[in-house]
Amino acid sequence: MQKYIVTILLILTGHYVNAQVKLLTLSELEQRITKGKDTTYVVNFWATWCGPCVEELPYFEKVNAENTGKPVKVILMSLDFKSKLKTDVMPFVAKHKIKSEVYVVNEPDQQKFIDRVDQHWSGAIPATLILNTDKKVRSFYEQAFTYEQLKRTISTAIKP
Repeated sequence: MQKYIVTILLILTGHYVNAQVKLLTLSELEQRITKGKDTTYVVNFWATWCGPCVEELPYFEKVNAENTGKPVKVILMSLDFKSKLKTDVMPFVAKHKIKSEVYVVNEPDQQKFIDRVDQHWSGAIPATLILNTDKKVRSFYEQAFTYEQLKRTISTAIKP
């Protein structure tokens, strides 16, 4: 019932886009990535309450749009509490017309999650993981990006 109320409100306010946001564990993310043969994944860890994260989201959206039909995919992993999925994350995604894949991290132990993503990650956001399993590319960045920095970082990471 709550899902339909959120959807109706988004439609009525003119903010409705495909706000399909789901809970996802790190194991499920890993399975999602291994299905993409020769695809480079740009996984951004962010939250609706994080100013620098929100500021850089349009850059990830632009990279996603520029790479439609190419083997580069942007995945946005929200670190908002999973209880905020319908009340905060879905309306945020709709309001900002985010078209990239968006998930909310569904892990019971945040520290184990952080360590599995990258052993050197302090847990600060924004953070970005760029990987391609076929090319053995794996780069982790605990920083905010400008659009130019993001483009340059992705191209450097995926060079053969």
